[in-house]
Amino acid sequence: MSGAPEKIPNQNSLISPTSSRFVTETINGSHRFVIQGYSLAKGLGVGKHIASEDFTVGGYKWAIYFYPDGKNVEDNSTYVSVFIALASDGTDVRALFELTLVDQSGKGKHKVHSHFDRSLESGPYTLKYRGSMWGYKRFFRRALLESSDYLKDDCLKINCTVGVVVSAIDSSSLNSIHVPDSDIGSHFGMLLENREGSDIVFNVAGEKFHAHKLVLAARSPTLRSELFEGLDSDEQEIIVSDTEPEVFKAILHFIYRDSLVEDELVASSSCSSPSVTDTLTAKLLAAADRYGLGRLRRMCESHLCKDISVNSVAEILALADRYRASELKRVCLCFAAENLAAVMRSDGFENLKENFSALQSELLKTVAGCDEDCGGGGGKSRSVWAQLSDGGDTSGRRVRQRS
Repeated sequence: MSGAPEKIPNQNSLISPTSSRFVTETINGSHRFVIQGYSLAKGLGVGKHIASEDFTVGGYKWAIYFYPDGKNVEDNSTYVSVFIALASDGTDVRALFELTLVDQSGKGKHKVHSHFDRSLESGPYTLKYRGSMWGYKRFFRRALLESSDYLKDDCLKINCTVGVVVSAIDSSSLNSIHVPDSDIGSHFGMLLENREGSDIVFNVAGEKFHAHKLVLAARSPTLRSELFEGLDSDEQEIIVSDTEPEVFKAILHFIYRDSLVEDELVASSSCSSPSVTDTLTAKLLAAADRYGLGRLRRMCESHLCKDISVNSVAEILALADRYRASELKRVCLCFAAENLAAVMRSDGFENLKENFSALQSELLKTVAGCDEDCGGGGGKSRSVWAQLSDGGDTSGRRVRQRS
């Protein structure tokens, strides 16, 4: 029986093979949670936890929950419990986890519970929704913990690593060309340093700074207006009377290089200055507002945010309000609302009450929405504020509520 002859493909018509690769990997991130005053945390209650600040890994927010009296009632506070919680919205988030209780003796004998570097029979852990947790109800026996090298100076340190599982089709080329970082700032910075082509001089308390009108005008709308609209065309020197030389030098550095000298900011914030407003960072925040430098303003906000404490928050809040630093102001309001009882006892709060009544009202509004806007925990703060707004005090006396 004969059939149709087999058709042999034309070699010239063959198409080159293509390929693709499906890659599953983890995006890893770590967070260190320091619990200072462990002995004071005991007695919080079974099932009640202390939460770390939220941290972001793989596009999701996470938090470490530490239960000083344990999570299970049946354990009768025999163990401390530690969990990692999904702190943002997500469905079926797959991840690997590692919890490490740090040995503070220097011997390196840390207590580690890890998904990493071992075979997983059932794969990564899946968190179904916001609030889902992975961890250990019986993380460590409390009596042993309190006599161990993990507790030092009444302080515990817990390291957490999260590896969020992601999958994608990898269609990138095997070869790549590295593109160097932008160096435009260094080139413009050289113009400032060697004064080449400079056409304007600023006299700041006797110290002279040579600059270029076009560069200044391109970076600052305020300087553009002053240099090209309000300045006599023959005038080559401007006297600056409202800024210190150190501050003006840092402003020019930012305008030309789009960066700040970090060492100067660190030295400024760590010195024994009597007031936050006397630091270089605070003065630069004022200058950023004066010259319309939005990025400089945000950089200063970021630095000042790190200095927020119970004693400094009122002063930094007033500073943020004065120089329209909206992000810094929001952070200060949330911090003050969450720690209101302690903040109310600070000297800065007394100054806030006397001189910044509008900010006091904004703080009241923040306290009212504290649970929703600042991460919860505002109940105690609201009760303290209620006593103040009703004319009572914080000494524990009962205050009659207005109807």
